[in-house]
Amino acid sequence: MEGVTIVPFNGKTPRIDPSAFVAPGVRLIGDIEIGPEASIWYNCVLRGDVNYIRIGARSNIQDGTVIHCDSGRTGTGGYPTIIGEDALVGHMAMLHGTTVKDRGFVGLGAIAMDGTVIESGGMLAAGGMLTPHKTIGPNEMWGGRPARLMRTLTEEQVAGNLMGVAGYMMLAKAHKAEITGC
Repeated sequence: MEGVTIVPFNGKTPRIDPSAFVAPGVRLIGDIEIGPEASIWYNCVLRGDVNYIRIGARSNIQDGTVIHCDSGRTGTGGYPTIIGEDALVGHMAMLHGTTVKDRGFVGLGAIAMDGTVIESGGMLAAGGMLTPHKTIGPNEMWGGRPARLMRTLTEEQVAGNLMGVAGYMMLAKAHKAEITGC
């Protein structure tokens, strides 16, 4: 993976499925697992040094996103960052000790903090800040700083998010082919 920085930390080395796309400029540190057909885009930083990070199949982490986890030094036991399958994480998002379940959506520039959960089909809108220990329910859209429930997504909107996942999978394959020549 030319141009990708992979740093083992504390005996843990990032594990990347061969079908995943990891763009040049990405930094992967420590206990990270990237699933099949997932994509990690240009200039993202994933740092699994004090807990672990998991990215599920077909999920995409868009350009400039920062993902970290919580060590538990406050007595909580810590929070890993777990992103399920078919999830979208928009450009310049910041995820810290959060769980994004299958088909969850994190908008451009959004922030999700320790102990937060975005349930299946849930959406944190662009620029939203989900404060610690809050949960976005299935198919709910939250936005603002701090984020609050705005409305329930329609079936068409949820389906549109899944179309975004498919589009990013195709785009990742095209970028991978350009970069690797295969």
